[in-house]
Amino acid sequence: MTRFDGVKALTFDLFGTVLDLGGSLTPYIADFLKAKGSGADPAEVWAQWRYRQRIEQYQDTLVEMGHSGYLETAQKAFVYVLGLNDIDAAPGEIVEFMQAWQQLSPFDDVLPNLPRLASRYRLVALSNGNRWFLDHLVANRIKWDFDDVISVDEFGHFKPHPSVYRGAARNLGLEVGEIMMISSNSFDVMGARMCGNRGSFVNRYGLPFEETPYVPDVTVKDFGELADAIV
Repeated sequence: MTRFDGVKALTFDLFGTVLDLGGSLTPYIADFLKAKGSGADPAEVWAQWRYRQRIEQYQDTLVEMGHSGYLETAQKAFVYVLGLNDIDAAPGEIVEFMQAWQQLSPFDDVLPNLPRLASRYRLVALSNGNRWFLDHLVANRIKWDFDDVISVDEFGHFKPHPSVYRGAARNLGLEVGEIMMISSNSFDVMGARMCGNRGSFVNRYGLPFEETPYVPDVTVKDFGELADAIV
């Protein structure tokens, strides 16, 4: 018997945990900057964009004016970062560029280890992404048959709002403590732990965890280490 015998399902963050956002999008950013004659560093622009998107998501939840959606906040953040770098772009150019998000690819360590995890747990995608966008990514980019795919669109808030973790438990017919959240985003693991989930921090980027008593049960660097730790 192990300390995770009570866990029946793993809920996976997709963006930055399963899907390699920076690796997938930075080449498109580089092409866009080159076409605009900008000398901005694509990696720095991506870091700015990712940071700003999280602010947009928090604002979306906090002002309670209606959940706008993941790609909508990503586009707002992109417009902000273009302004930050003095880059002019027409609305049509921005919409066209946002198609790059359809080409996201998983990290190399994900698919080889999902069967190991599936041998013991139900595997569920629990993501901030728009429902239709998740359906595309799961079917065409990740190509893994999850036991369930849950979008925060159903709850009207982005993670780490408590309604997401509690709502996912309800949907799955499980107690919150029977679920382990798997995420490379420390705020996501923290939010899940505060609601009673177990949590695994896949620390792909060598980042510190939140200053909080709600720490992960497991910290690993990739899905190979994750499978070693919990299967």
